[in-house]
Amino acid sequence: MNAQLSLWVEIPVAILLLLSGVFALIGALGLLRMKDYFQRMHPPALASTIGAWCVALASIICFSALKSGPVLHAWLIPILLSITVPVTTLLLARAALFRKRMAGDDVPAEVSSRRTESGG
Repeated sequence: MNAQLSLWVEIPVAILLLLSGVFALIGALGLLRMKDYFQRMHPPALASTIGAWCVALASIICFSALKSGPVLHAWLIPILLSITVPVTTLLLARAALFRKRMAGDDVPAEVSSRRTESGG
């Protein structure tokens, strides 16, 4: 099977894939430039999520053009990433904060889960 894509399909796919690579590079540079673990968490998480959306959109455009119909199952990957990346980031941040507290480092005070009763 020798399927060819139109130039009007190849251009946006190429642009989206290049954009994805740019976001990955920005995330890597952010990882290198930030000095603290808590600052280093955000650039790769955000860049990888945006990059995954770009790759998924490029995949949808490419395979929809090849099959002459909508192919939307590629959206599953960025949707799952959008759900799991923030949860994972939060868990890693809490673990790092716990380790800093146990080491005796100067960190923000722990927020109590109990509410204080105010008179009024």
